Amino acid sequence: MKREVRFAFAALRRRPLLRLLAWSVPEVAPAMISGVALARAVDDGFLAGRPAVGLAWLAGLLVAGGIGAIGSRHVFRCLGDLVEPLRDDLARRVVGGALLTAVAGKPDRGALARLTRQVEIVRDTYAGLLVVLRGFAVTVAGVVIGLLSVAPILIVLIAPPFLLGCAAFVATLGLAADRQRDAVIADERLAAAAALALSGTRDVVASGAEEHASAMVAEPIERQASAARALARVDALRTLCFALGGWVPLLAVLIAGPWLAGRGLTTGEIMGGLTYVLIGLQPALRELMSGLGGTGLRFVITLGRILDAGPPPLSAGPPPSPALNGYDVVVRGLTFAYGPGAEPVLNDLYLCVPEGEHLAVVGPSGIGKSTLVGLLCGLLRPSVGVIELGGVPVDALPAGRLADARVLIPQEAYVFTGTVLANLTYLRPDATRSEVDLAVTAVGADHVMARLGGLEAELTPAGLSAGEGQLIALVRAYLSPAPVAVLDEATCHLDPAAERRAENAFAERGGTLVVIAHRISSALRARRVLVLDGTGATIGDHDTLVRTSPLYRELLGHWHPDALARPDNVGTPRPEGVRVRAW
Repeated sequence: MKREVRFAFAALRRRPLLRLLAWSVPEVAPAMISGVALARAVDDGFLAGRPAVGLAWLAGLLVAGGIGAIGSRHVFRCLGDLVEPLRDDLARRVVGGALLTAVAGKPDRGALARLTRQVEIVRDTYAGLLVVLRGFAVTVAGVVIGLLSVAPILIVLIAPPFLLGCAAFVATLGLAADRQRDAVIADERLAAAAALALSGTRDVVASGAEEHASAMVAEPIERQASAARALARVDALRTLCFALGGWVPLLAVLIAGPWLAGRGLTTGEIMGGLTYVLIGLQPALRELMSGLGGTGLRFVITLGRILDAGPPPLSAGPPPSPALNGYDVVVRGLTFAYGPGAEPVLNDLYLCVPEGEHLAVVGPSGIGKSTLVGLLCGLLRPSVGVIELGGVPVDALPAGRLADARVLIPQEAYVFTGTVLANLTYLRPDATRSEVDLAVTAVGADHVMARLGGLEAELTPAGLSAGEGQLIALVRAYLSPAPVAVLDEATCHLDPAAERRAENAFAERGGTLVVIAHRISSALRARRVLVLDGTGATIGDHDTLVRTSPLYRELLGHWHPDALARPDNVGTPRPEGVRVRAW
């Protein structure tokens, strides 16, 4: 519970909180003037034979209520500035935690429920708690000021039991949170046990296992009942706390009435003190107990679940990142299938892409090229085998470190609403204008910039053609400091000339370039080509593959008779560091 409370206080923004407190000042007026107005109305008005004066004081109480209403209106306007940042922080935490677990190969199936339901519960209960706590503080402040104005001696009678009742209630909150959490867990276990027993009702009856089924749910039922009884005991404690803080002060003033009168207090002043207890402190204490005991517990438990499922706090620091020894991409014994019973898309593949290499991957549609990209970039986990980047397994690299090392441009380019410059520098915010201009020219996106109106122009994804979106994504990737660039048919919406210019730009950019070819011309520009044909994998330069790969020759659209003279191309040398096995 302490963790959740610390998180809630840390989420408070200073300036919105100050504005809320400032607008809470007018709300002090009704609580402050209620007892004073009643005391003056009785003593100076009705008992003195001047009903007009008494009515005037009561009218003043109505005016004070109007002032408080104005303050309340602005308070609720300020509330959103305090609540929405918390919601945004939690949403980022849930999404970040889900992404981290997904990258680690452990999809978080509860993330959607936390994002769409639990985050909203926390936001609403957080707002309710702020309203309750602020209202309690405002009322108590108003009552104290009012009592000082009417008769300071009344504070001696009212404050000690009231504060003692508040302290006792606060002391029960930790116990109440534990009991509420136990009740939730007991309900979940009972529901699971009951669902299991009910799903097999027919078999239970057929085999005469009713007693066994009853015994199976008996323990969860008893735990749920025990948790409910524990909650009831906590509610009883809360009632005692309210009696101590709300009713004992009232009894203290009534019992001390003769003594107070003997010290010079008037009937109106004693009635004013009773008014402060009855319509000030009692409702405030009741609202506090109801809010913290109900909304507060729901807030703590729900927030606790979000914090338990989220990523570690920033203060803990990111996990240490293994040091990369260069940026060679090495694949050893890679096998991958979409599901336990599915046929492998890739099977026992060995591959080495040295740092600085320009590799093109070709093959028929649906043969596994994009799957290979997902595995190389750490978006998919191999069923068998290992993929290393710089000597470190890709799945051992933190997501941030992996993103720094490689950049992926998929076939469907991602463009977001914002300025052109923000889209281009998304992966490198510190890029200078001259670097951006050079990247735009190198990739061949000058005409897109001219049509959009320059770097400061606003763009929307719907206003771009597919080719324009790809050019913007290509410039963004070109600017990225990542030394490994992977183009997964990232130029499929460009014409051949624009595709050639973009690929040449990335080849001259430096670093490693892997291109999933949309056109066979991409293979002609690469130093080496990996051919996937569904039954095998062959790698080599253009001349070697023309001699050794029938599929590559077919993709080129012509045949080399010399290559046909050697069926299966037995003995054809393969580039050093590459091992290819049959699928």
